[in-house]
Amino acid sequence: MRDLHFPLNQTQRVRLEAALHELQTLAPAAASAASVTVADSIPVNQEDNILKGHGAADHDGEVVATLCGVVERVNKLVYVRTLRRGILSLFRYKPEVGDIIVGRVIEIAPKRWRLEINFTQDAVLMLSSMNLPDGIQRRRTAVDELNMRSIFEENDVVCAEVRGFQHDGSLHLQARSQKYGKLQRGQLLTVPAYLVKRRKQHFHHLEQYDVDLILGCNGFIWVGQHVLVRENTELKEDQHKLSDEVDTFTSIETRKHICRLANAVRVLSALGFILTIELIIQTAEASLSSNVEINAMLGAEFYVQTAEREARRRADLVRKKNGAR
Repeated sequence: MRDLHFPLNQTQRVRLEAALHELQTLAPAAASAASVTVADSIPVNQEDNILKGHGAADHDGEVVATLCGVVERVNKLVYVRTLRRGILSLFRYKPEVGDIIVGRVIEIAPKRWRLEINFTQDAVLMLSSMNLPDGIQRRRTAVDELNMRSIFEENDVVCAEVRGFQHDGSLHLQARSQKYGKLQRGQLLTVPAYLVKRRKQHFHHLEQYDVDLILGCNGFIWVGQHVLVRENTELKEDQHKLSDEVDTFTSIETRKHICRLANAVRVLSALGFILTIELIIQTAEASLSSNVEINAMLGAEFYVQTAEREARRRADLVRKKNGAR
């Protein structure tokens, strides 16, 4: 549980502790076994012919940890990653090729932009690794380089994909699809990266709210007004029309939806819940059905209600799973 910067009365404190205790008892064994100390048993399936890597060894027919850290698995390889930089290293993003990330431009350099992405180093987005505003695929010229600031400037929020690591250790991004690029008219939220799991889909259009939600693998989350994604040919034909759309006004209703969904993310993050699109929508809908004002979502009572609701949901899932056996 994090970031609860408000007082709880005695009743709320008891209710919250009870809900969190219930959630802890319902947590799967695999989750509790993620962090290990020396001599802790590491659950594995011996029939899989697993390979024991750094920090893992055999002892009396079991695989045990010889280091303190976090259990990592890569195919059949099982090893323990030590927390050399303390517990804060768990909150840092660990990039993988293909990750969808959201970042903020902090510098414009020759032929590249540097982005803050919650990593130990800044990421690099090359001019050659993104679509130009005209949508035409061509070589970048000196004129394009001079016009870089018209594409992205400092403090712009950008969505991109991890392309890979260079020999110097820097992380390179690419934004060659129309779904990537500059994000406007919304809120950028920062949560611990481990709360965002890698999934097949990180872009979500919530039609009922007319809002786009991007769950960046790096823990940067964007909630903003829905933007139509156009193909290159359509983009070229509708340039003037699109420029007119950019100048349109974001309705008050859409702004309220953005704020409500953003507060749902803040509440779930502070409670330490894994962020899924389903859970975010359920939390926002619960605030609406209970007539909770947007600003009241960040009050003590709604935090307690959210924890209790999630405990009931997980308990129901466990009962259904046990009943199906």
